[in-house]
Amino acid sequence: MGTFRCELKKYRQLKGLTQEQLGELVGVRRETIMRLEAGKYNPSLKLAVDISRAVEAPIEEIFLFDCYFAAAAASASTFAFFSS
Repeated sequence: MGTFRCELKKYRQLKGLTQEQLGELVGVRRETIMRLEAGKYNPSLKLAVDISRAVEAPIEEIFLFDCYFAAAAASASTFAFFSS
């Protein structure tokens, strides 16, 4: 399993929202937003979608999993090897 990274703080600040305001918009406590921004909490799919809509940014730009990028890089390397 890879590392979870969260870019929520950047997108929240771009929208001019506080942690508390975002929490109210998506139905969670400010502490949940804090834990998400610190990368200490993986959101449910519903919460990720709600946050994505609230900050008007794609889920895949807010919530990043390093294992996904490692797998994509490995696939690209394998493709390059077999294409040569």
